[in-house]
Amino acid sequence: MFKFFNKFIKPKDENSLRFKQEFAARLDGKHIKYVTERQNYEDLVIGRDGCIAVRNGELIVLADGVEKLRVKVAEMQASELMSLDGVILSGPDLEKGGEYRTVIAYYKYYR
Repeated sequence: MFKFFNKFIKPKDENSLRFKQEFAARLDGKHIKYVTERQNYEDLVIGRDGCIAVRNGELIVLADGVEKLRVKVAEMQASELMSLDGVILSGPDLEKGGEYRTVIAYYKYYR
């Protein structure tokens, strides 16, 4: 009986699969102004003008027509910036052979 109400209650545990799937679904189709990567406590711009897509259980960050990050939704760590202008995505990148990367994608602003 209570499973019916679970559809309306947001999960609070950021490490749960349900939270990650709902977060990825919210990010699907977002347009990106630019993408940065954290390396040695610095943010380096690695791409501009792209989007975020979710396909076959994987979250893909595209910029400049190239995949900048491909991570399984179940293995990713994601959180929005305090300004809500972007998202921080971390996880093992499938394009780089499982190397753990942290990428920040900044959304485009439309009026």
